[in-house]
Amino acid sequence: MPISSPRSLRAAVATLFVPLALAASVLPDAALAAPVAKTAAARPNAAFEKWAERFADDWVRMNPQLASSTQYFSGAEQAALDRQLTPQTPERRKKMVAMAKQGVARLDKWIAGPLDETQKISAAVMRWSLSNVIANEPFEDYNFVFSQFGGPQVGLVNYMTQTHPMRTAADVDSWLARLDQMGTRMDEALARARSATERKLIPPRFILERAQFQVDTFLKPAASQNVLVASLEKRSAELKDLTPEARSAAIARATRIVEEKIRPAYVRVQGFMAELHPKTNDTAGISRLPGGLKAYERALANFTSTTLGAEEIHAIGLREVARLEGEMDKHLRSLGFTEGNIEARMKALDATFQPKGEGDPRPAILEKYKAMVNDALVRSEKLFNLKPRAPVEVLREPPLTEASAAAHYSLPAPDGSRPGVFWVPMRGPTFDMIRMRSLSYHEAVPGHHFQLAIQQELAGIPKYRSQRIFSGGSAHAEGWALYTERLAVEQGWYEGDIPGLLGALGSELFRARRLVVDTGLHTKGWTRQQAVDYGINVEEVDRYVVWPGQATAYMIGMLRIVELREKAKAELGAKFSLPAFHDMVLGAGSVPLDVLGQLVDGWIAREKAKAV
Repeated sequence: MPISSPRSLRAAVATLFVPLALAASVLPDAALAAPVAKTAAARPNAAFEKWAERFADDWVRMNPQLASSTQYFSGAEQAALDRQLTPQTPERRKKMVAMAKQGVARLDKWIAGPLDETQKISAAVMRWSLSNVIANEPFEDYNFVFSQFGGPQVGLVNYMTQTHPMRTAADVDSWLARLDQMGTRMDEALARARSATERKLIPPRFILERAQFQVDTFLKPAASQNVLVASLEKRSAELKDLTPEARSAAIARATRIVEEKIRPAYVRVQGFMAELHPKTNDTAGISRLPGGLKAYERALANFTSTTLGAEEIHAIGLREVARLEGEMDKHLRSLGFTEGNIEARMKALDATFQPKGEGDPRPAILEKYKAMVNDALVRSEKLFNLKPRAPVEVLREPPLTEASAAAHYSLPAPDGSRPGVFWVPMRGPTFDMIRMRSLSYHEAVPGHHFQLAIQQELAGIPKYRSQRIFSGGSAHAEGWALYTERLAVEQGWYEGDIPGLLGALGSELFRARRLVVDTGLHTKGWTRQQAVDYGINVEEVDRYVVWPGQATAYMIGMLRIVELREKAKAELGAKFSLPAFHDMVLGAGSVPLDVLGQLVDGWIAREKAKAV
């Protein structure tokens, strides 16, 4: 069921998307717009390919954890990287920025010469990614080092318990080598946090307290019952080449490392947090920090890949909120919910769907999510030619992070040893029942799983793009996932399910409110409570506080993808194919929004040429 006409949508967004200079400088407007010409200039430039692959290899070598999660190399080199945790030192950060500057300078020379169409896109994506590394560097410490989302106190634990490969006995030995470095990495992060504090880059009190809770939770059990040791026990149980004696020895060694090295590092972090607490207050926005408004401006450019400013994004949010609330009001009235604002009526509707009866409802809810994902796979058949080979699973968010986590997706392992995973937090005692379908479409099928697993499996683009070593950022990735939510509405997937449709519209409303709340927090002095009162739950608000700008990527990216689709429909008429459009967007991998626009122009031109 459409929620806005193509004409009105095009009019609403046509003037919003000014290409970001970082990417616009690398490709002329017509560079990807014309059909591929079979000329010398359109042939692959072997020298560029060799340089780009070598540069990407060196970039990945600087991040051993990335090398492992992507299994980027093979043989002895990959095995050596699988034994290392990525350093968190100032020296490594400086090396990455210096390398990025070298890469941009070299790319500018390559771009001035002949490249084929795929190489032009690769050069644009690489340059955009590296330019952001350089531009973001002055603001890296504006996000709290020990944030409740990406901080090492949870990030390292999640990596060791979920991402480190565990296929053979050799992987257990590599895991132990990494475990032995975890205390050092925590101390490096602690040094960075102390340095940030000296520069008055201090988190709000409520954010610090979330991180304190995580550290306290980690330290509660004895070493033998610690989440890291428990994970090793569980993950090593099925390894066929690991003898019982070797497994027992590995578990004993892990327990010693946790007791002697990791727990003391967490205690040191715990002490730092206690020292910091009296210096904090409850001011939420990044503007509380010296130079915070400039940091936010940079964050918006990074996450939206546009030149839209905070005021423009705030206005887009207000407009979209009004549109969606008007649509939802009609459907709520049709169900008899007429009293109160949209938020109050949606809560009343959701309350009617809460699990009833005794016992823990979570296993049944998880099974419903799995059924929704399987149903979406069937429904997607007629809308997509390009689909991932990797399977997707639905799992409950682990206890350490469940208290503050949002639903999310993690990539399958390239070697097939780990499926894609849609992670669902189930804090309770109430559950967000009517939004289950839209959440499944966003995080799994046909959202992030289709997008990211397909990209990883693509054979026609370089490995450094398929593995997202260099990519187009959040606006493309999150824009696609939100686009698939709208696609499900447009395609009638909610026929006969008005509550589910309201859940979908409510999910989009949530993303529109994000534009208002994120910009409100960081540029208009909004308090945490103001953001909650606007209809965003407190866990989400706290996410925006520690991750300024990221929440704006979803709606901005989705509007751009819809705008490009409607442009293609208008120009191609009866020759427009929705599955072909989706294949084109997914087949390019992750690209900045302006490069996506150029790709769509090129696709339109090629489709028109076929008809001649």
